[in-house]
Amino acid sequence: MKEIKAIIQPFRLDAVIDALRRHPELPGVTISDVVGFGKQKALSTPDGQNVQVGAQAFAKKTKLEIVVDDDAVDEVVDLITRAAHTGNPGDGVIIVYDVLDKRRIRDGKQFGDA
Repeated sequence: MKEIKAIIQPFRLDAVIDALRRHPELPGVTISDVVGFGKQKALSTPDGQNVQVGAQAFAKKTKLEIVVDDDAVDEVVDLITRAAHTGNPGDGVIIVYDVLDKRRIRDGKQFGDA
């Protein structure tokens, strides 16, 4: 199993979720509002696209976390990439991790059974 973590532009969230809902084996998505910076340091702007924390400005982003079977990784990453793409700096990043264990809290079942 793999975890796909995607940091995307918030205004692309609906397009990404619409694309992911079409994947027949997608078990679910966790979505968080986050702030941070990458190569293009966030600048303080009046348009609300950035957040000021102390003397530092951070860009507003949306983080998606998805756990999928190994054979679904490439397709899910491709769906996110196509739906999140604008061609502008700051489109985001996708990171794929190995998942060592996954258990459902309700009954303790592991991996594919959970």
